[in-house]
Amino acid sequence: MRYIVTGADGQLGGRVAANMLNEVAGDQLIFTCPDKSRLSEKRVEDWTKQGVTVREANYDNKEQMIEAFKGGDRLYMVSGVVIGPARVQQHKNVIDAAIAAGVKHITYTSFFGANRPGYKQYVLPDHTATEEYLMSSGVEYNIMRNNLYLENYLLNSVMMANLDNNRWVTTAGEGKATFIAKDDSGRVATALLLGKGEKNKDYDVTGQLIGEHEICRMISEYSNIDYEYITLNEFDYYDYLDSIYIPRTSKGNYSKSPVPWCSNDMVSNESGIRDGLMACETDTVEELTGRKPVNPKDLLEKYSFVWKENVKAYRDLNRQ
Repeated sequence: MRYIVTGADGQLGGRVAANMLNEVAGDQLIFTCPDKSRLSEKRVEDWTKQGVTVREANYDNKEQMIEAFKGGDRLYMVSGVVIGPARVQQHKNVIDAAIAAGVKHITYTSFFGANRPGYKQYVLPDHTATEEYLMSSGVEYNIMRNNLYLENYLLNSVMMANLDNNRWVTTAGEGKATFIAKDDSGRVATALLLGKGEKNKDYDVTGQLIGEHEICRMISEYSNIDYEYITLNEFDYYDYLDSIYIPRTSKGNYSKSPVPWCSNDMVSNESGIRDGLMACETDTVEELTGRKPVNPKDLLEKYSFVWKENVKAYRDLNRQ
């Protein structure tokens, strides 16, 4: 059995890649990324020394992916970055290429709510369309619908607060969500890639239930910084995000933006928290990994550098 991990250079794919090296021999693994030049020589050397095959697989290049996926039996497919029809086409390319290469099973990273009526998050149409295409493709699959990532609120929200005199601005109000830690997501993906899930089943991947206001308060107490939690309506929140140069769409100008996300995404996610849409609890993490989801408090020290160093933008993370 050979396993393919796409996006092995990224945060989610990287976690899955590291997990898989602890589960199977390196010669059973194919790691791909859209641009091999983005990988450090050391990382490639470490992987190849362990027997891993490292290949380039750009989601826009179906023929390249067919070659990259050859010899693989099960594939982990991380979702693309650009939001909109282009991403849907990229995902279709991955599925088509995998099938053409002889892959027998695909695990897809989707987003919570993609199959639920009444959910209006900006990214959902991409995931809904991909899920439908995957389920109709004839290949065996598992779909993991991740809730909002917990790390975004320990990085993204804190950086924006640092940028604005410790004002934590949102539309989430007193809403709660079962934010998922990326380590938990990576463990679930690893389990599904290894075949521990039920055939052709979709899983909602959720963490511990907590309010965004609670996260803000928890960080304030831990850091001894008085972060002020402020809730706006959608209209005013858009104006606020405009004022700090966050573009409305993923195709906007990010040269001055403190974060790599667009405001359509941020507003719809935060409002979903406010409206209780992201508060559903599941036992997926424990069922597939044998351990309970990460406690948000356990990540505070790991990300404490954000407030200790007063980081105000993602581009400054490279200096950490």
